[in-house]
Amino acid sequence: MLGGLVAGAIFKQVWKLAAGKDDAPQATSEEYGWGEILVAAAVQGAIYGMVKAAIDRSTSRSLHQATGK
Repeated sequence: MLGGLVAGAIFKQVWKLAAGKDDAPQATSEEYGWGEILVAAAVQGAIYGMVKAAIDRSTSRSLHQATGK
């Protein structure tokens, strides 16, 4: 759950820097084209995947250090 919050915050900042807009387009927004919506979804998915992998990896390493397994 914490990972989702972290990923969401990172995505919001990345989108602000990349697009110059405060909010990313929603898939149902009529004011955005397919390209912008799909790019936003791809970036959001990549960031979520990276955060999840980082959390999983650090949890695994910590568990291994604590138990030796």
